[in-house]
Amino acid sequence: MSVAFTKEESAETAAETMLPDRPISQHPNLVTENGLKALESQMEEARAAYTAAQAIEDVNEKRQQSAGPLRDMRYLSERLRTAQLVPAPTSTGVVAFGSTVTFERGDGRIQTYRIVGEDEADPKAGSISYVAPVARVLMGKAVGDVMTFGDQEFEITAIA
Repeated sequence: MSVAFTKEESAETAAETMLPDRPISQHPNLVTENGLKALESQMEEARAAYTAAQAIEDVNEKRQQSAGPLRDMRYLSERLRTAQLVPAPTSTGVVAFGSTVTFERGDGRIQTYRIVGEDEADPKAGSISYVAPVARVLMGKAVGDVMTFGDQEFEITAIA
């Protein structure tokens, strides 16, 4: 049989399925207990997706289906390796990593956020990363403290 009729793996096809690594933050990888559990759960999901992709017979389809889980496993492996578990705050006197802080903006809006690690942060769900600009302004402050962020002023009304 002529080689013209055999299916060869091309470098181009392989390059199409090699996804770039997810960027790793230069900040310390601080995590809450829930954040660490979430990373472990995501790793399990990525491993399961990779295992499922390995069962695919078509080589190109296998590569395509494996690319995402492989990239996620590399990222999560590094995040789990560098995770620094920070115990929940024992005091509500000042805002710290893991605190839930409520503040009132100058325009009357009231917002509540829990300060967590970068991978756990989800502002829509009420959590922000400890490296977020707002979190940096809040850290170490107490109830009643008034701060300025950008052109807005806000006051801490509660810490839990």
